[in-house]
Amino acid sequence: MTKIAASLLSADFADLKSEIKSIEQGGADWLHLDVMDGHFVPNITFGPFIVEAIKRVSRLPLDAHLMISDPLKYAPEFAKAGADYITIHAEVIEDLPAAVERIKQLNVKVGLSVNPETPLDKALPAIEGIDLFLVMSVHPGFGGQKFMPEVLDKVRQLSVLKEQGKTNALISIDGGINPETSHQARKAGAEVLVAGAAIFKHQDRAAQIKAIRGE
Repeated sequence: MTKIAASLLSADFADLKSEIKSIEQGGADWLHLDVMDGHFVPNITFGPFIVEAIKRVSRLPLDAHLMISDPLKYAPEFAKAGADYITIHAEVIEDLPAAVERIKQLNVKVGLSVNPETPLDKALPAIEGIDLFLVMSVHPGFGGQKFMPEVLDKVRQLSVLKEQGKTNALISIDGGINPETSHQARKAGAEVLVAGAAIFKHQDRAAQIKAIRGE
């Protein structure tokens, strides 16, 4: 079944505990945590201490999406804070297989992400060792952007690689996901759909999660 990862960037941080409970009760499968440094992306969000606080109030797996210039420096802190997945960007790493191994040593699952303009080839050297592949369907930095359907070719390519046994990674997509665009993503082969505004901007979170999942 398609997994829904609720992106907390769109939640009300003044009432975060209640927001988390509402999407847990609504049927979300994961929490997606957008970590931004103001350097790799043009925005700043939060660090490990927020992840630690979220871990105390949620039973869902946490994916710390490190949109930062030096993910290997900070990955240990996010693992210590309780992240279940740590997702790094291929654009900021020279030796991807070595980086994946270093993060695996933190006893977390490893995700790898590419921006819309980055070809899939950039990430292929590490494709066998990862647990999650996150295709960005917007330019990262801010929530609520419009879905870029051209990235679905990467999702299709990943699906083929998975069928060929070249990777066991879950295929995820992040950016502009809503009940309409999720259909395209699922059809292309996406298994984990990251959605923020499409969930948190609606009163009935359970209905939105179902609609995004295609139920």
